[in-house]
Amino acid sequence: MAQLVCKALSLGYEGRCVVNGLNFQVNQGDYICIAGENGSGKTTLMKTLLHLTPPLGGEIITDESFSLEEIGYLPQQRQPQSDFVASVYEIVLSGTIARLKNRAFYGKAEKQTALNSMERFGILDLRKKSFRSLSGGQQQRVLLARAYCAAGKMLLLDEPVSGLDPKFAAEMYDIIEGLHEDGMTILMISHDRKALDYADHVLHIGDTLFFGTTEEYLKSPLGKTFYAYGGE
Repeated sequence: MAQLVCKALSLGYEGRCVVNGLNFQVNQGDYICIAGENGSGKTTLMKTLLHLTPPLGGEIITDESFSLEEIGYLPQQRQPQSDFVASVYEIVLSGTIARLKNRAFYGKAEKQTALNSMERFGILDLRKKSFRSLSGGQQQRVLLARAYCAAGKMLLLDEPVSGLDPKFAAEMYDIIEGLHEDGMTILMISHDRKALDYADHVLHIGDTLFFGTTEEYLKSPLGKTFYAYGGE
């Protein structure tokens, strides 16, 4: 079942078009790696899918049974969160804020969702710690747990292993794969060729556009270049 379909989509910001004529489809349970050069529009695509940035043209069609409130989003972390003084529990709990509707306070259901998410990602013992006191790998787990609280059917992940050492990166890939095996749809931006070991489809954005299976991508000139140079 198609959760969303993009037709002749044009993306950009501040009136500047960075992607034109993008066509692809996301089916329930897909694991899609979004590849491409820096500045090619990958993050802009995610923000457009979340309706944070309007498309410049084309359309995004969603299935009637699927809503934006069922998407969890993990943005790229560009610098250490040294000023983030909230506790791990507070940050993960904030992932349920869309469920509050017109309520001013978190209820028992939201609090239990946060606890369940922390337990799933192995950070329950960190719930009282300040986020800024954690290692980079632990911080990324916390932010993924927050995104998971918001995700009913789909996760958008922007460079989830960027800046992590190989051990934490491998753990992050295993966690994401576990979510996918449970039926979660994954759209992940990555410059890491290791991501292709997990994805079943690839969307490549740049001067040349590509959408197809990972196998087809690896046989293409774009895929051979990506895999040979680690996406750089």
